[in-house]
Amino acid sequence: MSRRSKAPVRETLPDPRYGSKSVEKFICRLMLNGKKSTATAIVYDAFDIVGKKTSEKPLDIFTKAIDNVKPVVEVKTRRVGGANYQVPVEIRYPRNEALAMRWIIAASRARNGKSMGEKLAQELIDASNNTGAAYKKKDDTHKMAEANKAFSNFRW
Repeated sequence: MSRRSKAPVRETLPDPRYGSKSVEKFICRLMLNGKKSTATAIVYDAFDIVGKKTSEKPLDIFTKAIDNVKPVVEVKTRRVGGANYQVPVEIRYPRNEALAMRWIIAASRARNGKSMGEKLAQELIDASNNTGAAYKKKDDTHKMAEANKAFSNFRW
């Protein structure tokens, strides 16, 4: 464990179009090789596509998708007496939001489609409807935690 103090959490500035901090975090997670303008264009393009396809506010669809994909519990490996156990642990706020964003981005990159904006838009729509690969990842995580509920007494 580090003896130094914890790093301070940086304040995130809201994005220019929607004024949302979570959209800005999403843009930064989507970014590759420091190309923020490209990531911003992809996210805004995806939001425009979501708005056209669903005729709802894209920000509402985005927040609903993130909320639907946020995991509540995850499993962590714990070594007890020479055996490794998958111990279910509850996830606090900043980590569950980060995992949801990461899973949505990974699922949209793995999709077959024309542009990243279209793939991201479709994944956001699917996640808001409780379907899609990102939601399945959350469901699998919850099932694994439920299956290993017996080892919850090894929590630390």
